[in-house]
Amino acid sequence: MRPPARPPLTADLQKSDSLRSPRKPGERTPAIKSPSPRPSSQRAEKEADIPFTAPEVAAELARWIAHLTAERRMSAKTVEAYQRDAHQFLSFLADHLGGRPTLANLAALAPADVRAFMAARRAIGISSRSLMRALAGVRSFARFLERTGKGGVGALAAVRAPKVAKTLPKPLTIAAAKRIADADLRAGEEREPWVLARDSAVLALLYGSGLRISEALGLKRKDVPAPGAGDVIIVTGKGDKRRMVPVLMQVLQLIADYVALCPYDLPADGPMFVGAKGGPLSPRIIQLTMQRLRGALGLADTATPHALRHSFATHLLVRGGDLRAIQELLGHASLSTTQIYTGIDSERLMEVYKNAHPRA
Repeated sequence: MRPPARPPLTADLQKSDSLRSPRKPGERTPAIKSPSPRPSSQRAEKEADIPFTAPEVAAELARWIAHLTAERRMSAKTVEAYQRDAHQFLSFLADHLGGRPTLANLAALAPADVRAFMAARRAIGISSRSLMRALAGVRSFARFLERTGKGGVGALAAVRAPKVAKTLPKPLTIAAAKRIADADLRAGEEREPWVLARDSAVLALLYGSGLRISEALGLKRKDVPAPGAGDVIIVTGKGDKRRMVPVLMQVLQLIADYVALCPYDLPADGPMFVGAKGGPLSPRIIQLTMQRLRGALGLADTATPHALRHSFATHLLVRGGDLRAIQELLGHASLSTTQIYTGIDSERLMEVYKNAHPRA
């Protein structure tokens, strides 16, 4: 049975510098008449000025990016990555099909075309994990086209994403995690006391409440109660989603100690943690702090600020914490993300299972 014929492609292809599909010697790209441009505003003309895709696809790309930013409220870096993935896919198709792909061309793609894209990416050394993320970005664009009545890319659903081995997080031991906020470990450093107190408070918060480093550094002064005035903080996570997280009294005391020593005014609407010049604290400073502490505690290179978040979840789990509750504390949208932690201490989990299950 013959595959359905593809709709004609537009011409004037400007070849991309990457993802070239090899052509047979002597083979030429067919010359195809380009449609006359439709009247539009200057903004629409700018949106359509993408050399590797038809103006109608470029316009939908712009609407999709606006949708991800305004409605899905994705972070700027995520939107940038999705846009880059879609551009790479469309750039490949322009060379693979011999012209700028239109919406009709996207709808007529075959699974073999998608596999050719995957093969081209692998040929330049793209890992399975990066390729899986790239397909996720392209599929997001395809779903947007379908929802808005502009067609779709059915071939994407017919092709499996590459399998990626799940890498288990490497948590710190409980003893090391407890000592990570000890300012005495850095007594030999030529740093001001308030800086050492600040770093201890941030690290204690990462382990004590399981926060991402961006969440901890994104806290405002008013978000953190004084010791004895509360035991929860409101954290803004990915996608601007807010959640309530418990905080230990010891952690609140470390934060209060830092505030008392800090030479800068910390207004209620300003950042809780500030840098040496009084501006928002950079995540790089905390990463460098962990790097120094690794040497003091004899920890592996995997002991990063994010490892403290993993340690928080792991230590809760092996002590009988409920996986759903841990999911809420971490702010994971999907339980499958939290389930990575179930492979860390299988012996301990089996012991809990045998002791708790009535038929064990």
